[in-house]
Amino acid sequence: MTRNSEIREGNIGTIRIGPAGWSYSDWAGIVYPGRKRRGFHEATYLAEFFDTIEINTSFYQPLRPEHCRQWIARVSANPRFVFTAKLWQKFTHESDAGMEDERAVRAGFDVLRDAEKLGAVLLQFPFSFHRTDENTAYLKKLLKQFGDYPLVVEVRHATWNEKSFYAMLHERSVGFCNIDQPVIGRSMKPSERATARVAYVRLHGRRYDSWFSDDPALPPSERYNYLYSEDELEPWAARIRHLAEGGDSTFVIANNHFEGKAIVNALQLIRLLSGSKVKVPEPLRQHYPALDRIASEPPAEPLLFPT
Repeated sequence: MTRNSEIREGNIGTIRIGPAGWSYSDWAGIVYPGRKRRGFHEATYLAEFFDTIEINTSFYQPLRPEHCRQWIARVSANPRFVFTAKLWQKFTHESDAGMEDERAVRAGFDVLRDAEKLGAVLLQFPFSFHRTDENTAYLKKLLKQFGDYPLVVEVRHATWNEKSFYAMLHERSVGFCNIDQPVIGRSMKPSERATARVAYVRLHGRRYDSWFSDDPALPPSERYNYLYSEDELEPWAARIRHLAEGGDSTFVIANNHFEGKAIVNALQLIRLLSGSKVKVPEPLRQHYPALDRIASEPPAEPLLFPT
């Protein structure tokens, strides 16, 4: 077994599970080997274990076409691999983006789409983006503007939990992003809703103490410092199966990235959904010994204290 297999069963569409992003300093020696071979690239390494990664750098600035071409080449050993990518925050968190900004975004996305390596474009809106007439009109404008891509919308405030909103997405063949986040006040709760042929799930963790914290002494990464238990993942496995019924593709993205916890939980979800043991990154197994129980291959070196 060279990599974890895509998940398909009966009439269930393809389920791809992976992390949000790959460039985290705290993954060194935990997710990635401490000593990297010449030419090592994180996306190539992760494509040995997963069939998708959500590109998050596109949230902060448009993707450069040459970088997209390089990434496509770096994951080519896994023919099942498909990226997803966030839309630039200038469109989702601001409202003054112009034509030049759109052209810059499209330059990178088009490279991925033309290579059939763009599974979805995620429009991630902040908790402060409530359902108002003005915001609904703005969202509709964005969906029309980028409607030639496979779009998915993530909203976090419960004012959007209305039939008319889901109907609007369905009419435009736009996916809805089901999220797991700390449910505080009017936060969106876990769901299993599909509004298009592409379904989407994002797991953010459940750090209630730091999710809305404005403490300057608290590192931003603490929001995502959460490891789901298998008991917490099992209801999501059931939701994911339901989402995949009758659809084409379901993307499941683990965003609880602190110290590789997203990788741990993504592997556990693959195990829950496939019923098969999974290939596990060796450094990660050393830091999270519980993974040895679901690993398809023996450890490279004997564990000092077998689990």
